[in-house]
Amino acid sequence: MISRSPKAHKRAAQRKAARDYEQAARRKNRPVINSLRRAFKLAIMFALAVHIYALLLRFIPVPYTLNMLRDDNVTRDWVSIEDVAPDVIYAIIGAEDSRFCSHNGIDWDATLDALDSNQNGGRRRGASGLTQQTAKNVFFWNGGGYARKAFEAYAAYFIDFTWGKRRVMEIYLNVAEWGDGIYGIEKAAQSRFGKPATDLTPHEAALLASVLPSPNKWRVDPPGPYVTERAATLQARAETVRNKGTAKCVLNSPKKR
Repeated sequence: MISRSPKAHKRAAQRKAARDYEQAARRKNRPVINSLRRAFKLAIMFALAVHIYALLLRFIPVPYTLNMLRDDNVTRDWVSIEDVAPDVIYAIIGAEDSRFCSHNGIDWDATLDALDSNQNGGRRRGASGLTQQTAKNVFFWNGGGYARKAFEAYAAYFIDFTWGKRRVMEIYLNVAEWGDGIYGIEKAAQSRFGKPATDLTPHEAALLASVLPSPNKWRVDPPGPYVTERAATLQARAETVRNKGTAKCVLNSPKKR
């Protein structure tokens, strides 16, 4: 039997101690690692579920939104885009996103111009176009800061690609809030003017579009001086949208009432 030298015994003991230390460290860190793995799996499953939900919305009405959950008295009627007056679409594009048909979800020129104006003390302007607003209304909530904006930007590109412009507009019109817990253009038309959305006049469409930035602050019935002036501006913009055909991605051809 060959006996090992004291140095060999010492090295063997050191290696065993190192192995024991590594095993103890792994046992100690295992709950943390397992928790991280579970969190990662849950995040993947949640993201997958959201994407599947978004794909389903290409074909089915939006059942509810987070903003609706925060309202006590929600009233809404889903309506097909075929049953919305073209003047509403002209007014919405003129008010919210004049290049809606030409960008892929985000109008970066308009976004950067708005941010520059806001940072330089100019009149505050919204930096989100129609697709971003639709993504926010369907999947997110008001507030949330830059973190929500980042997810909103991704969602805007995703729905623009998977839904298409016409479906984005249809969903926008059905989930937008018009104040007093009223969601969707059909319920807004019925509540404010006593008629279906298909019968709205160019002036009524412009009035409804004019209050969208702050639907619980600005009124349509009756409109104040600011809303009246803004509606006149938006009615002129809507006419420009119609004449230039910049709503062609939603409406196959410009229509006159």
